[in-house]
Formats: sequence, structure tokens, C-alpha cells
Amino acid sequence: MDMVSSAAPAQEKPVVTPRFRIASGIWPGLFLTTLIAAAAFGMQRLPVISTFSPLILAILLGMIFHNLVGTPANAKAGVTFSLRRILRGAIILLGLQLTVAQVIEVGAVGFGIIVTCLVATFLFTGWFGKLIGVDPKLAELIGAGTSICGASAVIATNTVTNARDEDVAYAVACVTVFGSIAMFAYPTLTHLLHLDPRAYGLWTGSSIHEIAQVVAAAFQEGKQAGEFGTIAKLSRVMLLAPLVISLGVIASRRNHGTSSAKAPLPWFVFGFIALIALNSVITVPPEAKTVIVSITTFLLSMALAAMGLETDIGKLYAKGLRPLMLGAAASLFIALLSLTLIKLTS
Repeated sequence: MDMVSSAAPAQEKPVVTPRFRIASGIWPGLFLTTLIAAAAFGMQRLPVISTFSPLILAILLGMIFHNLVGTPANAKAGVTFSLRRILRGAIILLGLQLTVAQVIEVGAVGFGIIVTCLVATFLFTGWFGKLIGVDPKLAELIGAGTSICGASAVIATNTVTNARDEDVAYAVACVTVFGSIAMFAYPTLTHLLHLDPRAYGLWTGSSIHEIAQVVAAAFQEGKQAGEFGTIAKLSRVMLLAPLVISLGVIASRRNHGTSSAKAPLPWFVFGFIALIALNSVITVPPEAKTVIVSITTFLLSMALAAMGLETDIGKLYAKGLRPLMLGAAASLFIALLSLTLIKLTS
């Protein structure tokens, strides 16, 4: 008998396509970022820390886990997926929280104040950061977070800035600290500054960083101030799209002819704009809108959890106090500029 022909055929190994390998590799990291985001949502229900958004809590929990336990190597792919793909999807969904009608309700003068404060603060932060020796990319992130909408603006802007993860974490920390200070300080200044509810609402909406911080501060002065402050803030968030697109175009021109790298054009921002347009022409039921807001916030929390899982506290400490000084200066600048413009136009 022929020994070769009688031997059992070797069992062939199944072919694993690259797409399947990538898909299966993201699950440990996705599970970890989902778990941290869920924990952040749970912690946000506690009375002591209820004023902080789940986004802030998620990045803090991620940093604690990474620096005390360590991010597992097999979770890396899923963490990166959360930080890139899920982030972009969440920013697109943010468009369903905004309408063109909200901008109209703020009025031409109010919207002009919001735009002026945004542009001036962003430019001031870049200039002052250069003056005191802060890395330009970190200054850009602090400027975006201060001038638009806190942590969401920081991570959205970083899609074109491409700063280090430690820079992003530092920028988020800056806007969180000084936005929280403003949230507690503004209500104590209302009567001293002689602001009516509409003027106070515009001041909070045009200068405090996070949406949750604006809501907390604005409603301290009643329903009218709270509602107008929220609308002003959402109108400000709408300007995230033109800022990120502008930075992407600038970065593309800077790289043109000097680098073979792909130009960092933020195509996902066009999805954000498309959903704003859609939300302006159709009526989303309140129940559905509540679910969409919760899903969007959870996805953003997953992205920030991923950011925390890649952040080394030692590298943050090495950056020193200069970026913190920049964050303080930027926050003070937008508060004073907004207040001055409101006083001049009221």
C-alpha cells in the first residue's frame, strides 16, 4: 500500500480575513470603554458629583484605570476604535440636538455676540499660549474647548489637530475646572452686575464651557434665564462645525506639497451639518429626542473613556502649570468679553 496515498489528508486551517480579524479584535476594548462609560453614568447620579457630565467622569475613570491597573494589550484595538470611529458617529448625532430656529431665537445681536466671543477667544488663546510657551496644538485644544463646548469641542478639534493624548486630557481638564468655577460663580454675580434674565442667560450660554454647566448656572436665575441660556449655548455648539472644517482646511494647506500624509479634512462634520438641517425641517418626538441625547452622550463618554485609557498621568504632570494658566486666562477672557458686549448692546 502506498504510504503517501494512505495518509489522512492534513486538515486545512480556516482562512481569517483581515476584516474579520479587525472586527474580532475590537471587542475587548469596546467592552472596556462601554463599562467605563456605564460607570460614569452611574456615578453622575450621585448627589455630590451630579453637576459633572458623564463625559468628564468617563475620562477620569479611564485615566485612573490606565494608571493604576493598566490598559490590557488586547484592548488596544477597541480603545482606538472608540476614540476614532465612535467619536465621529457621536459628533454627527449631536446635530439632532440643534436647529436653525434656535439660532434665529437668539437674535442677530445675540448670535453676533456668540460668534465674536468664539473667534476672539480662540485667537487670544493661541496668541497667549505662544507668548507663555504652551505647545501650539495644546493651546488650540484649550481654545476650542473654552470658546465652544468644552470636552466635546476638544475631542472634535483633535480630529484635525492630531495632538498627543496627554494634550487632549490636559485640555479637557482645563475646560472642566474653569467651566465648573464659572458654573458656581456666575449665579453669585447676577445682582451685582444688574443683569436681567435674558442678559444673564446669554452671558452663561456664550461663555461657560459645557452644556451641563450652562444649564446648571442659567436655571439658578429662573426658567426664562435657563431656557435662553440653553438656546444660546446650543447655538454656540452649532459653530463647532465651521471651526473644525476651517482648521482642517488650514492643516491641509499647511501639509500641501510638504507631506505625503492624508489631509485631515473632517468629513464627519458634514454629517453633523446634515443632521442639523434634517432636525430643522422635521419634528422629532420628545421621547425619541430624549433617547437620542442619551445615546449621543453615552457614545461621547465611550470616546473619552478611551482617551483616559491612553493617558499617562506622569506625562500630564510633566507639562507643568503653563497650560493651566492658559486655560484660566482664556476662561476669564471669554467671560469678560461676553459680559462687556452684552452690557454695550442691552
